[in-house]
Amino acid sequence: MEITLVTLLRVAWIGGTLPILIASIPSSKLSWFHDLLSGFAKRGKTLQSSSSRFTVPQRFFGHFYVLAVIWTTTLLVATWVYAYSGTPLVSEPMQFSSITSHLTGGSQSFWLHESRSMKLEKRRGVWLSVFLLLLMEAQVLRRLYETIYVFKYSPSARMHIFGYITGLYFYAAAPLSLCCTYMAEVFHYALNLIQEFIVKGKDQMQVTETNWWGFVNPLLKLNWHAWLGAIIFLLGWIHQRRCHAILGLVREKSEGSDDYVIPYGDWFRYVSCPHYLDEIVIYAGILVASGCSDITVWLLFIFVVANLVFAAADTQQWYLRKFDNYPRERYAIIPCIY
Repeated sequence: MEITLVTLLRVAWIGGTLPILIASIPSSKLSWFHDLLSGFAKRGKTLQSSSSRFTVPQRFFGHFYVLAVIWTTTLLVATWVYAYSGTPLVSEPMQFSSITSHLTGGSQSFWLHESRSMKLEKRRGVWLSVFLLLLMEAQVLRRLYETIYVFKYSPSARMHIFGYITGLYFYAAAPLSLCCTYMAEVFHYALNLIQEFIVKGKDQMQVTETNWWGFVNPLLKLNWHAWLGAIIFLLGWIHQRRCHAILGLVREKSEGSDDYVIPYGDWFRYVSCPHYLDEIVIYAGILVASGCSDITVWLLFIFVVANLVFAAADTQQWYLRKFDNYPRERYAIIPCIY
């Protein structure tokens, strides 16, 4: 299950990135493909209000973050409890017999001999997954808050159904990519706890004293790259919040009409989409925190960069067509580069 999950996620990220890279090639022969992919990605101001076929209201953006919060929290809690329990190794040949023995009362400590033989490197890997999920949780919680209280979507604003489905997939797959290496074991652990509860009942469950410090202390002992990544993540997180506040004010000014206002201030002086740049910084922080050794996290990061650069280029072109007085010195997403 573990290998299949990791492989599926990697194939999915590659499959999502390649079309964007192909569409970004500056070739007249591929212009039709660029226009096709760009049409799928359009939303809000870049999607004409008259084009309502195969679209959904842009306020459905909130669905992404509701899903993300529920799913990320579920993965975080399950992985955190698993890490706290000692992160046992599941031995496939003995798994069924061990479960049966445990459920029938033949073993007082189901995971004891397994957890003792666990390698230190594996323990660190599981706790690192908890750390990465905590970063993702901070991001999706803020995005949910902003969707509800900061952004005021116009009733006429739409988004393409393909973009909506892609967003749902992204926020299901992104948190999973941060812990997929150990997800099979987390699943088996949670399943066995449920089986034990069903067989024994609440009153017969073994009660152990919870050491709350034990839920935090291992996180403080993670390698330096985890904390460096967290700092990079926090810088992007704070600045994206500032940029979204500016965009929220712009939308308030244009509320009740289909006219848009050029955003000014902060990094909007230099690029059209600083909030996209911040998103790249956020996921770069997650990549650094992971140690830059996980191929799945790399593929997630590459997809984020390709997708946001592509979207920023389209947004830049829309601004230039829409406003004659749009600042020509602004770049699309990366100051002085692109």
